[in-house]
Parts: sequence; structure tokens; C-alpha cells
Amino acid sequence: MARPKKVRCVQCKPDATYFKPRGIPMTELEEEALTIDELEAIMLADYERLYHIDAARKMEISRQTFGRILSGARKKVADCLLKGKALRIETKEKEK
Repeated sequence: MARPKKVRCVQCKPDATYFKPRGIPMTELEEEALTIDELEAIMLADYERLYHIDAARKMEISRQTFGRILSGARKKVADCLLKGKALRIETKEKEK
């Protein structure tokens, strides 16, 4: 049995939830999903320029967990930019 996922403190509310390359029809695009906690990690580390330990405290998670979330988020964003994929920001957790 997997350990239950800890609730994370997320304050980011994006104005837009979808980004795609210009000039490519949606039907031809691959899509990558960025979770709201991944967006929060990018905002805290890259936009607000917080140290990982301070950003982790804001999200109420460990520094190691913050680092894993941030690394995954950056990989997804880079994949979209380099391979011309659409980026969808999930604003709600998926139902299981």
C-alpha cells in the first residue's frame, strides 16, 4: 500500500492554463501536463528566486521533495519548448 500523498500549500493561481506553439493546429500537438504544485515550485524558485529550503517551507514540504517537484517541472517545460508541445496546467488534483 502506497503512502498517502501529503497536502501541499499552494498559493499560485494562474491567469492562463494552456500554452501552445503558434501556428500549429491543436490536433497536431502533443501535450504535457504541469501540476499546480509543479507550477508553484517554478514560481517560488525561478520567479520569486527563493532558496529551495525557503520555498519548501512555504509549500510545507521537505526540501528534498521540493527539489524533486521542481526538477520534474523544469523537465516538462523544457520538453515543451524544445519539442514544440502544448503545456496544460492542471488546476485541480485528479480524482483517484
